[in-house]
Amino acid sequence: MNVPAWGWALTIGLMAVFLLVDVFVIARRPHVPTMPEVSRHLAFFIGAAVLFGLFIWWQYGGQYAGEFYAGWLTEYSLSVDNLFVFLLIMASFKVPMKLQQSALMVGIIIAIILRGVFIALGAVVINAYAWVFYIFGAFLIYTAVKLATGGESDDDEFKENRLLLWVEKRFPATKDFHGTSLTVVENGKRLVTPMFIVILALGTTDLLFALDSIPAIYGLTKEPYLVLTANIFALMGLRQLYFLIGGLLKKLVYLSIGLAVLLAFIGVKLVMHALHENNLPFVNNGEPIDAVPDIPISVSLGAIVLILGVTTVASLWKSRRDARAEQHIDA
Repeated sequence: MNVPAWGWALTIGLMAVFLLVDVFVIARRPHVPTMPEVSRHLAFFIGAAVLFGLFIWWQYGGQYAGEFYAGWLTEYSLSVDNLFVFLLIMASFKVPMKLQQSALMVGIIIAIILRGVFIALGAVVINAYAWVFYIFGAFLIYTAVKLATGGESDDDEFKENRLLLWVEKRFPATKDFHGTSLTVVENGKRLVTPMFIVILALGTTDLLFALDSIPAIYGLTKEPYLVLTANIFALMGLRQLYFLIGGLLKKLVYLSIGLAVLLAFIGVKLVMHALHENNLPFVNNGEPIDAVPDIPISVSLGAIVLILGVTTVASLWKSRRDARAEQHIDA
């Protein structure tokens, strides 16, 4: 893709405007969003992503459009897994419902900035060292095995990372929320509020999730422009998704298994791509292995849709069956 500098600037500028409008509206009127409000906003962001993919198709061709859609769906599905941790953070810090939108919004903006840095670094590394695909692939397969075997923590409590513990120890904080204020002055001292800690928790937690998602999307496209836009579109709808399906997350009982299969598929695809373009001297004498196929994006996109579809249907079917079984026992 040959995206001119003004194209980058226009894309980032438009998305920044959407985010700033969102922040301005929420800052003026912190509230618990209604389901119709959340549904409208989520439909807008999903529709915008679909239209953007069609624009990529018209401007750059079906190959790049397929890469965008595959990356966007992958990032979106991984973001759903993030939501469970976000729910734990909100519950752990007892964030009032009317302030949760504000916390999520600022946390998402921090996540977008940090992911932008990760994406830029990833592009530099990939361009300089093609063998990094071996590392990305192995890491995704390892993460998939951890997810599938229950290696990820299933506790119903949020465990603060070292940065949060350091901040809480270094900066005295109030016990009560003061609206959306991050700091307040009490008895002549400047103190941080729980809102500051919550926003930091959301931002840094999403950064940890990016360690999985950034290598995953680079397994679907090597275009930094598509990687960035797919991530931004996935994160822009994350706040609405939080309120819309927060109560449904418990029903997605096979989500971890589905994501494990998804990450394993992309991990294998990355390793196969690395072998197809091999330049490591100790692998096939530094020559590419032409016998190893390079999975086309059409197959990847179809596999992603199939994996996510089967995961959702199977999860909802099991949840409904378990609910009926409980009702039968109670009766």
